[in-house]
Amino acid sequence: MEIAERFINYTKFDTQSDDASETVPSTAKQLIFADYLKKELEREGLSDVEMDEKGYIYATLKSNVKKQVPTIGFIAHYDTSPDSSGANVKARIVENYDGGDIELCPGVVSSPNKFPELKNHVGEDLIVTDGTTLLGADDKAGIAEIVQAMCWLRDHPEVKHGDIRVGFNPDEEIGRGAHHFDVEKFGCEWAYTMDGSDLGNLEYENFNAAGAKVVIKGVSVHPGYAKGKMINASQVACEFNAMLPADERPETTEGYEGFYHLTGMETATEEAKLSYIIRDHDRQKFENRKKFFAQCAATLNEKYGEGTVEVVLNDQYYNMKEKIDPCMHVIDIVLQAMQESGVSPKVDPIRGGTDGAQLSFKGLPCPNIFAGGVNFHGPYEFVSIQVMKKAVDVIVKICEITAAYHD
Repeated sequence: MEIAERFINYTKFDTQSDDASETVPSTAKQLIFADYLKKELEREGLSDVEMDEKGYIYATLKSNVKKQVPTIGFIAHYDTSPDSSGANVKARIVENYDGGDIELCPGVVSSPNKFPELKNHVGEDLIVTDGTTLLGADDKAGIAEIVQAMCWLRDHPEVKHGDIRVGFNPDEEIGRGAHHFDVEKFGCEWAYTMDGSDLGNLEYENFNAAGAKVVIKGVSVHPGYAKGKMINASQVACEFNAMLPADERPETTEGYEGFYHLTGMETATEEAKLSYIIRDHDRQKFENRKKFFAQCAATLNEKYGEGTVEVVLNDQYYNMKEKIDPCMHVIDIVLQAMQESGVSPKVDPIRGGTDGAQLSFKGLPCPNIFAGGVNFHGPYEFVSIQVMKKAVDVIVKICEITAAYHD
Protein backbone atom coordinates (compact mmCIF):
# COMPACT_ATOMS: atom_id res chain seq x y z
CA MET A 1 0.00 0.00 0.00
CA GLU A 2 1.30 3.46 -0.89
CA ILE A 3 1.65 5.89 1.99
CA ALA A 4 -0.92 8.37 0.61
CA GLU A 5 -3.55 5.64 0.39
CA ARG A 6 -2.73 4.46 3.91
CA PHE A 7 -2.95 7.95 5.35
CA ILE A 8 -6.18 8.92 3.56
CA ASN A 9 -7.75 5.69 4.77
CA TYR A 10 -6.87 6.66 8.36
CA THR A 11 -8.47 10.10 7.98
CA LYS A 12 -11.86 8.47 7.35
CA PHE A 13 -12.05 7.55 11.04
CA ASP A 14 -13.33 10.22 13.42
CA THR A 15 -10.96 10.09 16.40
CA GLN A 16 -11.54 13.50 18.00
CA SER A 17 -10.69 13.55 21.71
CA ASP A 18 -12.66 15.43 24.38
CA ASP A 19 -11.02 17.27 27.27
CA ALA A 20 -14.32 17.40 29.18
CA SER A 21 -14.47 13.62 29.35
CA GLU A 22 -13.11 11.61 32.25
CA THR A 23 -12.97 8.26 30.44
CA VAL A 24 -9.89 6.65 28.90
CA PRO A 25 -9.81 7.10 26.01
CA SER A 26 -11.82 10.29 26.25
CA THR A 27 -14.09 9.25 23.35
CA ALA A 28 -15.28 5.74 22.49
CA LYS A 29 -14.89 6.40 18.77
CA GLN A 30 -11.12 6.40 19.17
CA LEU A 31 -11.30 2.70 20.02
CA ILE A 32 -12.92 1.95 16.65
CA PHE A 33 -9.83 3.20 14.85
CA ALA A 34 -7.51 1.64 17.41
CA ASP A 35 -9.04 -1.78 16.75
CA TYR A 36 -8.65 -1.25 12.99
CA LEU A 37 -5.02 -0.23 13.45
CA LYS A 38 -4.26 -3.25 15.64
CA LYS A 39 -5.64 -5.59 12.97
CA GLU A 40 -3.66 -3.79 10.28
CA LEU A 41 -0.42 -4.29 12.20
CA GLU A 42 -1.25 -7.98 12.50
CA ARG A 43 -1.96 -8.22 8.77
CA GLU A 44 1.35 -6.53 7.99
CA GLY A 45 3.18 -9.20 9.96
CA LEU A 46 4.41 -7.34 13.03
CA SER A 47 4.95 -9.35 16.21
CA ASP A 48 3.70 -8.94 19.78
CA VAL A 49 0.74 -6.86 18.59
CA GLU A 50 -1.53 -5.93 21.47
CA MET A 51 -4.06 -3.29 22.45
CA ASP A 52 -4.96 -2.73 26.08
CA GLU A 53 -8.39 -1.76 27.40
CA LYS A 54 -7.50 1.94 27.22
CA GLY A 55 -6.67 1.83 23.51
CA TYR A 56 -2.85 1.83 23.73
CA ILE A 57 -1.32 -0.24 20.94
CA TYR A 58 2.12 -1.87 21.02
CA ALA A 59 3.89 -4.00 18.38
CA THR A 60 7.37 -5.15 17.36
CA LEU A 61 9.35 -5.52 14.17
CA LYS A 62 11.81 -8.21 15.18
CA SER A 63 15.56 -7.77 14.83
CA ASN A 64 17.26 -9.25 11.79
CA VAL A 65 20.76 -9.26 13.34
CA LYS A 66 22.38 -11.61 15.85
CA LYS A 67 24.34 -8.99 17.77
CA GLN A 68 22.98 -6.95 20.65
CA VAL A 69 21.39 -3.74 19.38
CA PRO A 70 19.43 -1.25 21.51
CA THR A 71 15.68 -1.61 21.20
CA ILE A 72 14.28 1.70 19.96
CA GLY A 73 10.72 2.85 19.38
CA PHE A 74 8.52 5.08 17.25
CA ILE A 75 5.34 6.58 18.66
CA ALA A 76 2.37 8.51 17.28
CA HIS A 77 -1.09 9.45 18.54
CA TYR A 78 -4.31 8.73 16.72
CA ASP A 79 -6.68 11.24 18.29
CA THR A 80 -7.42 14.54 16.55
CA SER A 81 -7.93 17.95 18.07
CA PRO A 82 -11.19 19.09 19.70
CA ASP A 83 -10.61 22.46 17.99
CA SER A 84 -12.19 21.38 14.70
CA SER A 85 -14.46 18.58 13.52
CA GLY A 86 -12.81 15.30 12.61
CA ALA A 87 -16.00 13.69 11.31
CA ASN A 88 -16.55 12.89 7.62
CA VAL A 89 -13.10 14.07 6.58
CA LYS A 90 -12.95 14.22 2.79
CA ALA A 91 -9.27 14.33 1.91
CA ARG A 92 -8.18 14.93 -1.67
CA ILE A 93 -4.85 15.19 -3.47
CA VAL A 94 -3.73 18.36 -5.24
CA GLU A 95 -1.18 16.99 -7.68
CA ASN A 96 1.91 19.00 -8.63
CA TYR A 97 0.88 22.06 -6.62
CA ASP A 98 1.49 25.19 -8.72
CA GLY A 99 1.95 27.71 -5.91
CA GLY A 100 -1.45 29.39 -6.26
CA ASP A 101 -4.66 29.44 -4.25
CA ILE A 102 -6.36 26.13 -3.44
CA GLU A 103 -10.15 26.35 -3.25
CA LEU A 104 -11.12 23.85 -0.57
CA CYS A 105 -14.83 24.56 -0.95
CA PRO A 106 -16.85 27.60 -2.04
CA GLY A 107 -15.69 30.54 0.07
CA VAL A 108 -12.85 28.65 1.77
CA VAL A 109 -9.49 29.17 0.07
CA SER A 110 -6.04 28.07 1.20
CA SER A 111 -3.81 30.83 -0.12
CA PRO A 112 -0.03 31.30 0.10
CA ASN A 113 -0.79 34.95 0.89
CA LYS A 114 -2.25 33.82 4.21
CA PHE A 115 -0.32 30.57 4.60
CA PRO A 116 3.17 31.20 3.16
CA GLU A 117 4.21 27.64 4.11
CA LEU A 118 2.50 26.54 0.91
CA LYS A 119 5.31 28.15 -1.09
CA ASN A 120 7.73 25.54 0.26
CA HIS A 121 5.78 22.78 -1.48
CA VAL A 122 5.46 23.95 -5.08
CA GLY A 123 5.67 20.95 -7.40
CA GLU A 124 4.68 18.50 -4.68
CA ASP A 125 1.46 16.54 -4.24
CA LEU A 126 -0.56 17.93 -1.33
CA ILE A 127 -3.31 16.22 0.60
CA VAL A 128 -5.89 18.80 1.69
CA THR A 129 -9.35 18.95 3.27
CA ASP A 130 -12.69 19.94 1.74
CA GLY A 131 -12.72 23.05 3.94
CA THR A 132 -15.22 21.76 6.49
CA THR A 133 -13.03 19.67 8.81
CA LEU A 134 -9.46 19.28 9.89
CA LEU A 135 -7.35 16.75 7.98
CA GLY A 136 -5.83 14.71 10.79
CA ALA A 137 -2.20 14.76 9.65
CA ASP A 138 -1.64 15.51 13.33
CA ASP A 139 -0.93 12.72 13.88
CA LYS A 140 -2.25 10.13 11.47
CA ALA A 141 0.54 11.12 9.09
CA GLY A 142 2.95 9.98 11.80
CA ILE A 143 1.15 6.66 12.15
CA ALA A 144 1.15 6.11 8.38
CA GLU A 145 4.88 6.86 8.21
CA ILE A 146 5.75 4.47 11.03
CA VAL A 147 3.66 1.63 9.59
CA GLN A 148 5.03 2.27 6.09
CA ALA A 149 8.62 2.22 7.40
CA MET A 150 8.04 -1.06 9.24
CA CYS A 151 6.62 -2.61 6.06
CA TRP A 152 9.61 -1.37 4.05
CA LEU A 153 12.07 -2.85 6.52
CA ARG A 154 10.10 -6.10 6.56
CA ASP A 155 10.46 -6.30 2.79
CA HIS A 156 14.16 -5.32 2.72
CA PRO A 157 16.02 -7.72 5.02
CA GLU A 158 19.32 -6.50 3.58
CA VAL A 159 18.90 -3.42 5.79
CA LYS A 160 20.00 -4.49 9.24
CA HIS A 161 18.23 -3.36 12.39
CA GLY A 162 17.54 -4.39 15.96
CA ASP A 163 14.14 -4.85 17.59
CA ILE A 164 11.91 -1.90 16.76
CA ARG A 165 8.88 -1.16 18.86
CA VAL A 166 5.92 0.92 17.70
CA GLY A 167 3.34 2.51 19.97
CA PHE A 168 0.10 4.31 19.14
CA ASN A 169 -2.03 6.08 21.71
CA PRO A 170 -5.19 8.15 22.24
CA ASP A 171 -5.75 11.56 23.83
CA GLU A 172 -2.50 13.39 23.06
CA GLU A 173 -4.42 16.45 21.92
CA ILE A 174 -5.89 16.90 25.41
CA GLY A 175 -2.54 16.36 27.16
CA ARG A 176 -3.20 12.82 28.38
CA GLY A 177 -1.60 10.70 25.68
CA ALA A 178 1.35 9.52 27.76
CA HIS A 179 -0.56 9.15 31.03
CA HIS A 180 -1.25 5.44 30.53
CA PHE A 181 1.59 4.62 28.12
CA ASP A 182 3.37 1.59 29.58
CA VAL A 183 7.04 2.51 29.27
CA GLU A 184 8.17 -0.72 30.96
CA LYS A 185 6.14 -2.85 28.56
CA PHE A 186 7.38 -0.80 25.60
CA GLY A 187 10.89 -1.85 26.61
CA CYS A 188 12.96 0.67 24.64
CA GLU A 189 16.19 2.45 25.49
CA TRP A 190 14.89 5.50 23.68
CA ALA A 191 12.16 6.40 21.20
CA TYR A 192 10.93 9.09 18.82
CA THR A 193 7.51 10.61 18.41
CA MET A 194 6.63 11.24 14.77
CA ASP A 195 4.49 14.25 15.60
CA GLY A 196 6.37 17.28 14.33
CA SER A 197 5.36 19.58 11.50
CA ASP A 198 7.13 20.32 8.23
CA LEU A 199 10.17 18.77 6.54
CA GLY A 200 13.32 18.58 8.69
CA ASN A 201 11.62 19.56 11.92
CA LEU A 202 13.42 18.12 14.97
CA GLU A 203 12.43 19.11 18.48
CA TYR A 204 13.78 18.26 21.89
CA GLU A 205 12.79 21.42 23.73
CA ASN A 206 9.16 22.09 24.55
CA PHE A 207 7.01 24.24 26.77
CA ASN A 208 6.49 23.63 30.43
CA ALA A 209 2.71 23.47 30.53
CA ALA A 210 -0.16 23.92 32.96
CA GLY A 211 -3.92 24.04 32.62
CA ALA A 212 -6.03 26.40 34.72
CA LYS A 213 -9.72 26.48 35.60
CA VAL A 214 -11.17 29.69 37.01
CA VAL A 215 -14.60 29.71 38.65
CA ILE A 216 -16.15 33.05 39.59
CA LYS A 217 -19.12 33.18 41.95
CA GLY A 218 -21.34 36.18 41.41
CA VAL A 219 -24.32 37.61 43.28
CA SER A 220 -27.42 37.94 41.11
CA VAL A 221 -29.82 40.73 42.02
CA HIS A 222 -32.55 42.41 39.97
CA PRO A 223 -30.60 44.97 37.92
CA GLY A 224 -33.02 47.72 38.88
CA TYR A 225 -32.06 47.35 42.54
CA ALA A 226 -28.51 46.05 42.20
CA LYS A 227 -26.43 48.96 43.46
CA GLY A 228 -24.03 47.83 46.15
CA LYS A 229 -25.40 44.30 46.03
CA MET A 230 -24.74 42.69 42.66
CA ILE A 231 -21.46 41.01 41.79
CA ASN A 232 -21.65 40.31 38.08
CA ALA A 233 -19.53 37.21 37.48
CA SER A 234 -19.30 38.02 33.78
CA GLN A 235 -17.79 41.42 34.53
CA VAL A 236 -15.38 39.94 37.05
CA ALA A 237 -14.34 37.40 34.42
CA CYS A 238 -13.52 40.23 32.02
CA GLU A 239 -11.59 41.97 34.78
CA PHE A 240 -9.61 38.83 35.56
CA ASN A 241 -8.66 38.31 31.92
CA ALA A 242 -7.66 41.97 31.56
CA MET A 243 -5.17 41.54 34.42
CA LEU A 244 -3.12 39.13 32.31
CA PRO A 245 -0.56 40.88 30.06
CA ALA A 246 -2.04 41.55 26.62
CA ASP A 247 1.35 41.07 24.97
CA GLU A 248 1.76 37.59 26.49
CA ARG A 249 -0.80 35.70 24.45
CA PRO A 250 -0.23 33.11 21.69
CA GLU A 251 -1.06 35.63 18.99
CA THR A 252 1.64 38.05 20.21
CA THR A 253 4.50 35.68 21.06
CA GLU A 254 7.02 33.45 19.27
CA GLY A 255 10.20 31.44 19.82
CA TYR A 256 10.96 31.03 23.51
CA GLU A 257 8.33 33.55 24.64
CA GLY A 258 5.69 32.12 26.97
CA PHE A 259 2.02 33.01 27.22
CA TYR A 260 -1.38 32.81 28.90
CA HIS A 261 -4.12 31.54 26.59
CA LEU A 262 -7.84 31.81 27.27
CA THR A 263 -9.24 28.63 25.71
CA GLY A 264 -12.87 28.85 26.76
CA MET A 265 -15.43 30.73 28.81
CA GLU A 266 -18.99 30.32 30.03
CA THR A 267 -20.42 33.38 31.74
CA ALA A 268 -23.59 34.57 33.41
CA THR A 269 -24.28 37.03 36.19
CA GLU A 270 -24.33 34.36 38.85
CA GLU A 271 -21.34 32.29 37.75
CA ALA A 272 -18.53 32.36 35.21
CA LYS A 273 -16.06 29.66 34.21
CA LEU A 274 -12.80 30.35 32.37
CA SER A 275 -10.27 27.85 31.02
CA TYR A 276 -6.63 28.72 30.34
CA ILE A 277 -3.38 27.12 29.36
CA ILE A 278 -0.10 28.56 30.67
CA ARG A 279 3.16 27.97 28.81
CA ASP A 280 6.88 28.81 29.10
CA HIS A 281 10.11 27.06 28.08
CA ASP A 282 12.00 28.33 31.12
CA ARG A 283 11.01 26.43 34.29
CA GLN A 284 11.43 29.39 36.65
CA LYS A 285 9.45 31.71 34.38
CA PHE A 286 6.80 29.01 34.19
CA GLU A 287 6.55 28.85 37.98
CA ASN A 288 6.38 32.65 38.14
CA ARG A 289 3.53 32.66 35.62
CA LYS A 290 1.50 30.31 37.78
CA LYS A 291 2.15 32.44 40.85
CA PHE A 292 1.06 35.60 39.03
CA PHE A 293 -2.09 33.86 37.81
CA ALA A 294 -3.00 32.95 41.38
CA GLN A 295 -2.17 36.48 42.56
CA CYS A 296 -4.70 37.89 40.10
CA ALA A 297 -7.37 35.78 41.75
CA ALA A 298 -6.24 36.89 45.20
CA THR A 299 -6.45 40.56 44.17
CA LEU A 300 -10.03 40.15 42.98
CA ASN A 301 -10.97 38.28 46.15
CA GLU A 302 -9.70 41.23 48.18
CA LYS A 303 -11.94 43.48 46.10
CA TYR A 304 -15.11 41.38 45.92
CA GLY A 305 -14.82 39.04 48.89
CA GLU A 306 -13.03 35.81 49.68
CA GLY A 307 -14.20 32.89 47.56
CA THR A 308 -15.40 35.02 44.67
CA VAL A 309 -12.63 33.72 42.42
CA GLU A 310 -11.32 30.19 42.69
CA VAL A 311 -8.37 28.94 40.64
CA VAL A 312 -7.28 25.35 40.10
CA LEU A 313 -3.89 24.88 38.41
CA ASN A 314 -2.65 21.54 37.11
CA ASP A 315 0.79 20.93 35.60
CA GLN A 316 0.50 19.02 32.32
CA TYR A 317 4.07 18.39 31.16
CA TYR A 318 7.60 19.80 31.40
CA ASN A 319 10.43 20.71 29.03
CA MET A 320 12.04 17.45 27.87
CA LYS A 321 15.41 19.15 27.24
CA GLU A 322 16.64 18.39 30.74
CA LYS A 323 16.08 14.67 30.04
CA ILE A 324 17.53 14.67 26.51
CA ASP A 325 20.74 16.60 27.28
CA PRO A 326 22.37 13.64 29.11
CA CYS A 327 21.86 11.32 26.10
CA MET A 328 22.55 13.46 23.04
CA HIS A 329 23.45 10.41 20.94
CA VAL A 330 19.68 10.07 20.50
CA ILE A 331 19.73 13.41 18.65
CA ASP A 332 23.00 12.71 16.82
CA ILE A 333 21.46 9.62 15.22
CA VAL A 334 18.48 11.61 13.93
CA LEU A 335 20.69 14.34 12.52
CA GLN A 336 22.77 11.75 10.66
CA ALA A 337 19.62 10.00 9.42
CA MET A 338 18.21 13.24 8.06
CA GLN A 339 21.45 14.16 6.33
CA GLU A 340 21.73 10.72 4.72
CA SER A 341 18.09 11.03 3.60
CA GLY A 342 18.70 14.40 1.94
CA VAL A 343 16.80 16.33 4.60
CA SER A 344 18.12 19.58 6.09
CA PRO A 345 17.52 19.44 9.85
CA LYS A 346 15.61 22.31 11.46
CA VAL A 347 16.11 22.16 15.21
CA ASP A 348 13.56 24.40 16.92
CA PRO A 349 11.84 24.54 20.29
CA ILE A 350 8.28 23.23 20.26
CA ARG A 351 5.73 25.92 20.97
CA GLY A 352 3.57 23.22 22.44
CA GLY A 353 4.17 19.74 23.70
CA THR A 354 4.19 16.15 22.59
CA ASP A 355 3.73 12.82 24.29
CA GLY A 356 7.52 12.61 24.10
CA ALA A 357 7.84 15.29 26.75
CA GLN A 358 5.90 13.29 29.31
CA LEU A 359 7.52 10.03 28.23
CA SER A 360 10.97 11.55 28.69
CA PHE A 361 10.08 12.28 32.29
CA LYS A 362 8.83 8.69 32.67
CA GLY A 363 12.30 7.43 31.77
CA LEU A 364 12.01 7.10 27.98
CA PRO A 365 14.05 9.80 26.18
CA CYS A 366 11.79 10.74 23.30
CA PRO A 367 12.47 13.69 20.96
CA ASN A 368 10.03 14.68 18.23
CA ILE A 369 10.52 14.33 14.45
CA PHE A 370 8.58 15.88 11.58
CA ALA A 371 5.49 14.09 10.26
CA GLY A 372 4.81 16.67 7.54
CA GLY A 373 1.50 18.22 8.52
CA VAL A 374 1.07 21.99 8.28
CA ASN A 375 -1.64 24.29 9.69
CA PHE A 376 -2.83 21.73 12.22
CA HIS A 377 -6.24 21.71 13.90
CA GLY A 378 -8.32 23.36 11.19
CA PRO A 379 -9.65 23.17 7.64
CA TYR A 380 -6.47 24.66 6.12
CA GLU A 381 -4.37 21.71 7.28
CA PHE A 382 -2.37 19.95 4.58
CA VAL A 383 0.44 17.44 4.20
CA SER A 384 2.85 16.78 1.34
CA ILE A 385 3.11 13.21 0.10
CA GLN A 386 6.77 13.79 -0.72
CA VAL A 387 7.44 14.96 2.84
CA MET A 388 5.72 11.88 4.27
CA LYS A 389 7.95 9.71 2.10
CA LYS A 390 11.01 11.54 3.43
CA ALA A 391 9.80 10.86 6.98
CA VAL A 392 9.67 7.16 6.12
CA ASP A 393 13.24 7.39 4.81
CA VAL A 394 14.37 9.01 8.06
CA ILE A 395 12.73 6.31 10.20
CA VAL A 396 14.43 3.59 8.16
CA LYS A 397 17.79 5.35 8.42
CA ILE A 398 17.47 5.77 12.19
CA CYS A 399 16.95 2.03 12.53
CA GLU A 400 19.89 1.26 10.23
CA ILE A 401 22.24 3.76 11.89
CA THR A 402 21.33 2.52 15.38
CA ALA A 403 22.35 -1.01 14.39
CA ALA A 404 25.59 0.19 12.77
CA TYR A 405 26.27 2.61 15.64
CA HIS A 406 26.66 -0.35 17.97
CA ASP A 407 29.01 -2.45 15.84
